[in-house]
Amino acid sequence: MNLSAPSFPIFLISVILVALVVAAKYFGINVPVLSPIVNKSMFEVLLVAYALLLAGVVFRRL
Repeated sequence: MNLSAPSFPIFLISVILVALVVAAKYFGINVPVLSPIVNKSMFEVLLVAYALLLAGVVFRRL
C-alpha cells in the first residue's frame, strides 16, 4: 500500500475542524453556525477530522 500526502483542501478542512473544537473547548469561542454541532459532540467532530485526514493519506486522489 502506497501512502500519499493529503491534498491541501483535505488537510485544511481537517485542521479547521480541529481548531474549532479546541477553540470551543478551551477558549469558549462560539461560531454561530457551527457551535451547536461542535459543542454538542466534540469527540465526534475530532473523529471526523481524523477520518478525513486518514482518507486523504490512504487514497491517492482525494
